[in-house]
Amino acid sequence: MPDRAPMTRSGYLGLQQQVKRLKSIERPAIVKEIEVARAHGDLSENAEYHAAKEKQGHIEGRIQMLEDRLARAQVIDPSGQSLDQVRFGFTIDLEDAETGEKVTYAILGEEESDVSQGTISVGSPVARALLGKAVGDTVTVRVPKGTRQFEILEIRYE
Repeated sequence: MPDRAPMTRSGYLGLQQQVKRLKSIERPAIVKEIEVARAHGDLSENAEYHAAKEKQGHIEGRIQMLEDRLARAQVIDPSGQSLDQVRFGFTIDLEDAETGEKVTYAILGEEESDVSQGTISVGSPVARALLGKAVGDTVTVRVPKGTRQFEILEIRYE
């Protein structure tokens, strides 16, 4: 069986909602667009038809990818776990040892991660370096701009 895809309950429900929206709204809409474009005549030179068919392919691909993630989902509830070390689903406050800049990350599943929102994938280099560490530990992380060191200031569940 392929690798499991760790995610929170809310991440799982979000993927289910995306699949439902794609199947019940996006898919029927693109079918109608294709019907309208077909009615315009010669398909070989019909740009609307080709664009609609391409969009349909993207929608179907997204549905397949999301359904695969749901099938491989390993829903993890971190709420009952001890806050003694960094685990999946926890939020971690860090301080950059070089600059003193403070950052906060929640470690979530791949589909749930968005660095701009302060969430990182459990498979990211930063998350892999943090997992299993405790408050006060310093971790060294390889990032695209080189190597950075972070001190763990706080571990919490939100």
